[in-house]
Amino acid sequence: MSSELERIPVAIEEEMKSSFMDYAMSVIIARALPDARDGLKPVHRRILFAQYQASNFWNRPYVKSARIVGDVLGKFHPHGDQSVYDALARMVQDFSMRYPLADGQGNWGSVDGDPPAAMRYTEVRMSRIASEMLQDIDKETVDWSPNYDEKELEPQVLPTRLPNLLVNGSTGIAVGMATNIPPHNLTEVLEGAIAVAQDPALTNRDLMKLVSGPDFPTGGIIYGRRGIVQAYETGRGSVVVRGRATIEEKEKQGRASIVVTEIPYMVNKARWIAAAAELVKDKKLEGISEIRDESDREGMRVVFDLKRDAMPNVVLNHLYKQTALQSSFGVIMLAIVDGRPRVLSLRDAIGHFVEFRREVVTRRTVFELREARSRLEIVEGLGIAVDNIDRVIAIIRAAPDPEAAKAGLMAAPLGGLGEFLRRAGRPEKEIQERLASGDFRLSARQAQAILEMRLQRLTGLEREKLEAEYRELWVSIDRLEAILGDEKLLVGVVVEELQTLKQQYGDKRRTEILDDEGELSMEDMIADEPMVVTVSHEGYVKRNPIGEYRAQKRGGRGVTGASTREEDFVNNLFVARAHDHLLLFTNTGRAYSKRVYELPEGSRASRGKPLVNLLELQSGERVVEMLPLREFAENSFVFMATKNGVVKKTELSAFANIRVTGIIALSIDPGDDLIEARVTDGKAHILLASKGGYAIRFSEEQVRPMGRGARGVRGIALREGDELVAMAVIEAESQATLLTVSERGYGKRTPAGDYPTKNRAGLGVITIKTTERNGQVVGVKVVSDEDDLMLITTAGKVIRMLVQGIPTLGRNTQGVRLVRLAASEKVVAVERLAERDEDEARSAAEVEVEVLEGEEDHGEENGAPEPAPEDVSEGGPDGEEE
Repeated sequence: MSSELERIPVAIEEEMKSSFMDYAMSVIIARALPDARDGLKPVHRRILFAQYQASNFWNRPYVKSARIVGDVLGKFHPHGDQSVYDALARMVQDFSMRYPLADGQGNWGSVDGDPPAAMRYTEVRMSRIASEMLQDIDKETVDWSPNYDEKELEPQVLPTRLPNLLVNGSTGIAVGMATNIPPHNLTEVLEGAIAVAQDPALTNRDLMKLVSGPDFPTGGIIYGRRGIVQAYETGRGSVVVRGRATIEEKEKQGRASIVVTEIPYMVNKARWIAAAAELVKDKKLEGISEIRDESDREGMRVVFDLKRDAMPNVVLNHLYKQTALQSSFGVIMLAIVDGRPRVLSLRDAIGHFVEFRREVVTRRTVFELREARSRLEIVEGLGIAVDNIDRVIAIIRAAPDPEAAKAGLMAAPLGGLGEFLRRAGRPEKEIQERLASGDFRLSARQAQAILEMRLQRLTGLEREKLEAEYRELWVSIDRLEAILGDEKLLVGVVVEELQTLKQQYGDKRRTEILDDEGELSMEDMIADEPMVVTVSHEGYVKRNPIGEYRAQKRGGRGVTGASTREEDFVNNLFVARAHDHLLLFTNTGRAYSKRVYELPEGSRASRGKPLVNLLELQSGERVVEMLPLREFAENSFVFMATKNGVVKKTELSAFANIRVTGIIALSIDPGDDLIEARVTDGKAHILLASKGGYAIRFSEEQVRPMGRGARGVRGIALREGDELVAMAVIEAESQATLLTVSERGYGKRTPAGDYPTKNRAGLGVITIKTTERNGQVVGVKVVSDEDDLMLITTAGKVIRMLVQGIPTLGRNTQGVRLVRLAASEKVVAVERLAERDEDEARSAAEVEVEVLEGEEDHGEENGAPEPAPEDVSEGGPDGEEE
């Protein structure tokens, strides 16, 4: 017999629409887009789960990639083997994933676009951090669904502890939509997740303080935050990324080279070099004589040798403009949420992950509680059976078969429940309630466990183990019930696990973020060379290359360091590199921030420009200290001292982000002024010197760290009419010497060990005699023989000399002449230079030691005993008002 198929007429447009929508949704949900919870596409999830099933963990031997691909194809992913292998290869490549989820052995491709070797040659296993994505998968933490032929079950999502959606990002093209999520730094994302878990009301702006921006595996530099902010708030934005390039000067050849060590994410290095070479060949990119790829296993290094007449910064700017050395990363944060594609903000992405973690922890706790209660039942039955072992054996021996033995055990009342519970440490109230319910009888599970029990469980040691396990199970049950019953405890478990993950896998950023989004940054345009920065009494500032100052003998006449008006003079000088940060502290206790290259550059004799034109200073405010910094290091502090002897210590990180209008560094009393500030490590010794010639040394640890708005504590007790003029930072076991300079041009070095360590707030000891010849003290510096010294006078003269030519004398002496001054001229500042030019280095024998007859007082150096210090105090009270 034959039968005709029933034909149903269908409009072709309706059929095409329906079929296309089914196909589109299949591509969107089941192939191209990641899940917002674990950040994985189905193929990546199946690769990880197949390795989990095969026990292919990070601490096991590698297996052939073909085996993993075969498992994925045969069990879960009915698509082409090459698509699975390509996905696996990307999970191995450290230039594709910020935190690779697979650990490979063999040729897995390169940043030049080389393909990986065939799957029969390479080997792979799960990476250690990938194992965090499968933790607790066997504890009913996620839902499961049948595979394509309904012979296997696969997880719909992995119970990940890793916020993979943001950490590794994702790229995919679906039907009518696409996703392009950049990778991020794990430490930052986990800090954001912890913050959201603790405070669900956090906004995108709040999270941006913790998650600063994408962090690409290939490093590079992100220029501008506008695209980051737009992407984090709306889910879409464009981020400008540049490779990291430096300029290397070749003095002998008279040429320079541009060296690129990092390129933008997903840029093919070989194609980029070829494109640049083509531009050079077509003369669209001028100034380049040769391009070499010197990259090796140590890292990337692409060298552009320049022609003699080429300007390196101009060529580099053209490389940014015309090649992929500057690229835009278009952010589209599209992911699957509740089975539907959604564009996510930063708060949404982190929020979905945190909510998922709460769900996983809850389901895991329910599972562990059920398992603990089940085990508790078994252990209780075994413990009571051991106490009634004779009767249990008699019942079993009398039974004709196991089923009858089981029934006999369940029917027989057993004693000893109370004694067992007491030995296990249960409360008496609970014991009485259990005994009041009647005779104890074994359950079916308990009876079966007794029948399967080994004879070794009858020993005394095994009995004690049962009781100990019973106690531990009750502790675990109480903890699990508390977590399920208290929302704060549940959140605490989530936060604790995220913090553990951060400690184990967290690292520093690879991609730098710069605020400026100009065509070329100032750092690229200006060489990072040493600069001498001078500030005048009237607030004029400038910078000069250090080479403009030549070393002179002690007692020389000096060279003009700055021209000044008759009523002005230079009162501050230091050396820093052009790219250094500058913390500027004013007499009113406010702090400002600049870069050295932002200061005006002038000739050696020029006056400079007013600081008021660079900073938004308030009325009566003047800069008294500039601190050059390469970075805001952890465990570092800013130690400050005021004219009235008040000191204060604040963490350096508190000054990392300073607005244009400045911030408060410390609260100043009326009539007081900040005089100095130094960066310390928290363990140094502080020496405070007054203009009257007294000094006190104490441990920095006597001053606890305080917030920026605090007042500080007493550092030295000043005599009437005296005031603090200098502060020096000394290492606890330092063998250096302290240079003391007076206003009439005299000075000396004194061993740091000659200054006894006292409690803070004392009167101090003599550091130099402030006679009519010497005048009052103007500065104290920590120096060594290898240092150079700069003195600056009211006339604007700068003298550079070698410290090794200055004699080392006792504290209670007058010192030697350092500089000859005119009758009305005085020394106003002294600075130590850490670096010395090789052609200027001279031995101590070449430095004249000038001693003026009838004027010098060497104290102990001349054989006379040093007088006892006057007005020495052991220190004041330990606690001062802040």
